Amino acid sequence: MTDAVIVLDMLNDFVTGEIAAERAERIIPTLRDDLLPAAREHGVRVVYVNDAHRPEDFELKIWGEHAMQGTDGAAVIPELTPAPEDDVFEKRFYDAFYETGLDQHLRSLGVDRVVITGLHTSMCVRHTAASAFFNGYDVAVPEDCADAFTEEEHEQGLEYLEYVYHAERTSAAALVDR
Repeated sequence: MTDAVIVLDMLNDFVTGEIAAERAERIIPTLRDDLLPAAREHGVRVVYVNDAHRPEDFELKIWGEHAMQGTDGAAVIPELTPAPEDDVFEKRFYDAFYETGLDQHLRSLGVDRVVITGLHTSMCVRHTAASAFFNGYDVAVPEDCADAFTEEEHEQGLEYLEYVYHAERTSAAALVDR
């Protein structure tokens, strides 16, 4: 099985800015110190997919201006700066696959399982997992590398992914030990 780790929306606006989720701080050390270095060390592709909104994006009617393309708010937080060998994609909607070229890229690499991390378990992680499932990928979600605004949203998101998409609910340690 060929994996890729997808890091969603670990951006300044999501962690400390316009629509900050205080709980995002909890997953940074595990991503930075455990999962991402281990993935890179073992040749697993790390792919960042980040909001990069334009003024006309309808999602802004729901969440207000955030992660606007080209702004500091749309930049990955310094603690998780992509490595030179990582891939970076921009998205305008919750789903990392929708109109981003991500599916074609992963297929070109022979990826058949995605490990989805980042924000928010109940939104972008959920919609990305749906597209991954619909496109035939196996899905894993390390619960200590994804989070949401509240524990309830995080837990409900994980349960939904497990039940509906048969996502493997795991941890960074379990993935690193493989």
